[in-house]
Formats: sequence, structure tokens, C-alpha cells
Amino acid sequence: MHSRTFSSTRRGALKAAAAGATLALARPVWAQPDAWPNKPIRMVVPSSAGSGSDVLIRTVSEKLAAVLKQPIVIDNRPGASGMIATNVVAKAPADGYTLLYTNASYTVMLQALQPDLKFDSLQDITPAALTAVGGVVLLVTPDLPVKTLSELVALLKANPGKYGYGTWGIGSNGHLTMEWLKSKTGFGAEHVPYKAVSAVINDMLSGVLKIGWSDPSTPVPHLAAGKLRAIAVNGAARAPKLPEVPTFGEQGFPFPAVGWQGIFAPAGTPVAITRRINDEVQKILVGDDMKAVLGRMNLEPTPAWTNERFAAQLRTDLTTWKAIVTDGKIKAEQ
Repeated sequence: MHSRTFSSTRRGALKAAAAGATLALARPVWAQPDAWPNKPIRMVVPSSAGSGSDVLIRTVSEKLAAVLKQPIVIDNRPGASGMIATNVVAKAPADGYTLLYTNASYTVMLQALQPDLKFDSLQDITPAALTAVGGVVLLVTPDLPVKTLSELVALLKANPGKYGYGTWGIGSNGHLTMEWLKSKTGFGAEHVPYKAVSAVINDMLSGVLKIGWSDPSTPVPHLAAGKLRAIAVNGAARAPKLPEVPTFGEQGFPFPAVGWQGIFAPAGTPVAITRRINDEVQKILVGDDMKAVLGRMNLEPTPAWTNERFAAQLRTDLTTWKAIVTDGKIKAEQ
């Protein structure tokens, strides 16, 4: 009798221990006390403090830090078209404590333009969370007799070599998109590279330049004042502050690449960590205050984007940009 009682007690204890072990294994990695994150996280940013991207990721990071209960330190590493910042993260331990906040221009577009880069945007870093999408805007001066993309193409085809178009540099989003459009339609227009969007806008306002590209937020006041006219946006959706400006696709020129900003981790970072980052960031993006921040930048939040969708877009973008660079025989600025 005593033996049966002891044996029953022992079996009960073993069952309880096994059940506890099963529950421990079933708990998400991030729910364990000694799991990620248990120390501060560094967010490397390839732009200077105070820039649009810097302001956006600081706002997101502040909210993300509150959820993760660990500080997120912003480390600005501008220069070399984002390569300095990207290399820092690509070489960091894949433990979720060093992250990168970057954009399409500094990753897939740069890789398409410079295939001998020291990093591979599909192999050395991994998507953790997309924060915003937004195309760049094709502008003309009000005296140019065009209001649609088709009308602009017709004008340029009828006047080969007469007009140039400005962008913020060789290999920029505006430059590569315009070269794609040229390859599809056969018009002739010379690329005029500037150092910054502001310089493009200034020359358009002074009448020196008739056609130019811009980020979605800079020209908004000039468009409202009638000093410039927006012809098209090259993204997948219309810009929030320019709802009347149709996309390339809506005008019969479907453009597959997407302008975006997002968080990356070193390749090999555990999937549980990148999924946690994405889940928390997407929750943050749907808040009214974040919508206001993105709206001021004329960007769209991305609450429906998973890590897998982000990774698939990277592959599509790289294929698109590589084809444009190859077909247009575009060389990186030396």
C-alpha cells in the first residue's frame, strides 16, 4: 500500500515536471526572462541627425523601446551612400542587438548600380520590419504644356534632346525610374544630376530646369502655390498629401519597384527576433500619432507587411533596378 502511494506520488511529480517543460518550450522565445532583449539595442542610421529618416526612426524607436523595455540607441553613420552604416550592421553579431534603418536607395538600388559592393542586400542583412512606403514625384514647371505622363512622353518624343530632367544624383530613384520610362517609350532627354533635391527644386522654380524629380514631401508647398506641377508618383500608391497625383501604373506605365524605408538585422538573426520586431513595429504604425508623423512626410504606413512580403519585395526591386542599370548602361558616379 505504501509502495503504491509512493509510486503514485512520484508519477504525479514527473507529470507535473513534464508539463512544465512543455509549457516552457511552447512559450515564445521573447517571453523568457533571459531571452531577447535583455540589454540596450543599437539602431544604425545611414543619414544625419535631423533628417526625415532619422526623425521617423527615432519616433518609432522610442515607442518600440517602451514595448521591449530596453533602450534603443540611435547611431547615425552618414556617408558613402549608406555603405558605412550597412557594413557596420552586416558585420555585427546576429543577436538582435544591432539593427539598421535604411531605404531602397541605400540597399537594392545601390547594389544594382555597384555590383562590386562589399555587402549583398539579400545575403548580408535580413528584413526585420518595413515602416513606410512612398514613391518619388515627377514634376514639371507650370509653363510646360503637359498634365499627364503620356503628355510628357509625347512632348519629349516630339522634341528629342530639347529638355533635360533633374534628379538628386546618378543612380537615384528618380534617375533610374526616368531611364526605365525612356526604355519603354523611346524619348530622348538628358539626365542632369544635382547634389540634393533642394537644388533641383530651386532650379525649377527659377525656370532653369523644366522637368525634375523630388521626394514626396519637399515640393508640397510649391505645388499648392501653383509654382510646380506634379505629373506622377512612381510608387505603388498615391502620396497622402498628393491624392490627386496618379501613380505610373494608373497612367498605363506599371512600375514594379517600390520606394520604402525599413529596419534590418544582420543575416542569421533568429526568426523569432525579426518577427517580434515586425509585429511590434506594425502595431506602432497604426497609432494616430504615427500616422500623423508619416502623413507629414507624405508616406504610407505598412501595417499589413510581413517579413516574407518585405523580403519578396527586395528581390523584385533588385531585379528591376539591375535591369534598368544594365539596359541603360548606367555607371556609378566616380
